Amino acid sequence: MAKVGYIRVSTVEQNTDRQLAGLTLDKIFEDKCSGKDTNRPALKQLLDYVRSGDEIHVHDISRLARNLEDLLNIVKSVNDKGIAIHFHKENLAFTGESNPMQDLMLSLLGSVYQFERSMLKERQLEGIAQAKSKGKYKGRPNNKELHDKIIELKAGGLSLRKIADQCGCALSTVQRVVNT
Repeated sequence: MAKVGYIRVSTVEQNTDRQLAGLTLDKIFEDKCSGKDTNRPALKQLLDYVRSGDEIHVHDISRLARNLEDLLNIVKSVNDKGIAIHFHKENLAFTGESNPMQDLMLSLLGSVYQFERSMLKERQLEGIAQAKSKGKYKGRPNNKELHDKIIELKAGGLSLRKIADQCGCALSTVQRVVNT
């Protein structure tokens, strides 16, 4: 039986030290990205790593998922494999045994975290719109070096998809640069 930790912060600048501090764990998986979906490298590695009888430890529910459907799916999936999951801040543990009160708490708190993320995004968009109306927000500045390389590769006859692959950027970025 392995005791495995999952830690997530939203940005690379944030510190993970306080999450799961003081716990003795066999292995820790750490993501530094948004919890908006399950497309996270360390989360995928964790889910591939754990086996029946293992325990997953997470600081709080919002660290595992910010979307109720994703949260419920992850918990059900690991429980179905005989893996327990512990949320320390909320003092909740899910082992696969039926517990209606804990199921309610998981759904309720998961909904709250999903709502919180939606409100954060809404406030962010409102702030950007207000800053744009005052001329203070111009968006992210163009990467002149990348743009020059895209234009050079396009002039050399490369397809847009190959340019995106070679530059390590999105196809939409290449299309935007070529069409301006």
